[in-house]
Amino acid sequence: MRACPSLFPICNLLLRLRVSTQSPPINQSSSSTTDTATPPQKYHHHITLFDLIPSSSSSSSRMGVDLLLSLPDDVLVIISSHLTPRELSSLSLCSRSLHSALSSSDKIWLSQCANLLCSHPSLPLLPRWRSGVSSYRSLCRFLLSVAPLLGLWVHQNPELGNLVLLSLGPFLSLLARRVIPQELSPGPLLFAPVFEIVSSFHGVPRLLFLHGRTHHSDDCLFPGSVLSIAPDSNVLLLEVDSHPASPPFSRLAFADRRRLLDAVSDRVCHRNVLDSASDAERRMALVHLHSRAAAGRVDWRSAGLNSSDRSSSSAGAAGSNNRKSFFSVVRQIIGKPAAAGGGGAGSNSMKNCSSVAAAAGGGDSNSKHVALSEFLKGSDTIGLALRATNMRLTTYRAWPNMHDNRFALYKLPLQEPSDGREYAGIWGGTFGWPPGRPSEDKPGKALFFLLLSYEEIAGELHLIATKILEGTHYVLHPNGSAMFIVKVDEPAADSFPWEMDGDGVLVEVKCSFSGEGIANGYGFRYPGSKPGSLFEIHNGMLAFVWKESKAVLTLQRLDLEEMLKKGERVPPLPPVANFAYLTKSYSNVFAGFPSSCSPLPRC
Repeated sequence: MRACPSLFPICNLLLRLRVSTQSPPINQSSSSTTDTATPPQKYHHHITLFDLIPSSSSSSSRMGVDLLLSLPDDVLVIISSHLTPRELSSLSLCSRSLHSALSSSDKIWLSQCANLLCSHPSLPLLPRWRSGVSSYRSLCRFLLSVAPLLGLWVHQNPELGNLVLLSLGPFLSLLARRVIPQELSPGPLLFAPVFEIVSSFHGVPRLLFLHGRTHHSDDCLFPGSVLSIAPDSNVLLLEVDSHPASPPFSRLAFADRRRLLDAVSDRVCHRNVLDSASDAERRMALVHLHSRAAAGRVDWRSAGLNSSDRSSSSAGAAGSNNRKSFFSVVRQIIGKPAAAGGGGAGSNSMKNCSSVAAAAGGGDSNSKHVALSEFLKGSDTIGLALRATNMRLTTYRAWPNMHDNRFALYKLPLQEPSDGREYAGIWGGTFGWPPGRPSEDKPGKALFFLLLSYEEIAGELHLIATKILEGTHYVLHPNGSAMFIVKVDEPAADSFPWEMDGDGVLVEVKCSFSGEGIANGYGFRYPGSKPGSLFEIHNGMLAFVWKESKAVLTLQRLDLEEMLKKGERVPPLPPVANFAYLTKSYSNVFAGFPSSCSPLPRC
């Protein structure tokens, strides 16, 4: 008897499952409150979509589908857990019965959601989140859509640091919170809300709410829409949406873009009185607010953008182009480059401006801006919008090169710790020894946030500590500067200067590395460097010591998301500036700063 070809993948699959370690089935009762979100156990053998797709023969296809559908639910869940959501959706297209079975199975999509969250702290919340959407498949759609946005986002301005963490909210939302530059204290970490994205009933992340203050209230919501989220997003753009056929918002002159954002935000302000409600109640209130506000869309005529304003705006853009052309000619005559090079992160952030602008659809400095009238003519209404896209960005020592006049946030590339690269991640630290303890002459210690990453330079592996937040009163070095760089394969020749820590415990040095630390250079923009050593000491702490001055920067690994859960919220800036603060600043613009902060030691 000839075996049906479509039976071989299923038999092969069952054989793999039999020889592998069995995992307990995912229990799910009829009540959503008793669902468990235990992720299925991973198996050694990886199953591909091609193992499950039936053959082209119609009779064998039906037999393969019938056999697949006849499997127990728990076995089908285990099989599906080896597929990605995209592969699972493709498999459901093989037949109507298979589509009906896969798309309607809450058990299958619950396991997909559990795989997406894996060991994330929000994993136990899946059953509660299910009550806010139509199905676990809708919940999976939301988690997949917002996954590219999770992580740290930065901007060059202000130079003290502009660090925004995007993480899952307590109930079907994505929260963007900015860490405020601050001193080390026993109190909670200070943060300000930037925006949040709320899921619809079908799991589509389209509901946007900017946070900001006005003259009348310190905490307001500004509804808008999420235009798109690219799977490999590295730039978040705040825009005004007019019509799909309209020219891109990035083609407008900077003055027009700022004016549109300010005009719309002034018209869609709603006071935030929802934080006292429960998570589920607050989400429903936000959904209703978004609906009542027509997704934040307003008539651009009522926003004060009349025909005369449009013509003057166009003339202003043309004048701006003429001035740029004039200065370009002058630079060519005197042989002066448009942006000077140097070792500082700020100077390097300007080197890639033209490529970033071209990738954003705005062209380079020689391209003509689109008139505001051309942008507005496609629709009678406009609204705030968020677009997550991928641009051709370069980095300098793990710091993205940014455009200086885009209302944007840039994703910070994070490396996961691995063998030989154990120190990768986010660290917090202070200057001085013992670590974290104020002294009589220095009652306030600035809190630094550093991104530690690995990079090969001239064939050698280096560990780079990039400054992403500085809690001083007035910035000492540019945002994105390398606080120190050490060679991973070169042990330090110097010993650690202190024998005891602040508690009288003997300091144990596990390993050391030779390198260089930041120092004063040619002005603010071009810092120098001086020799130093990095030491790993007890309790998993790191300490970089400058050889000449004996200044020490001690570091400890941070769980930023957990710290923000216990943090203290402070009022945000006005909505547009709260999203992207484009004005060059060297002090703390996000919150009042205590005057007790002492200056840093000279390295």
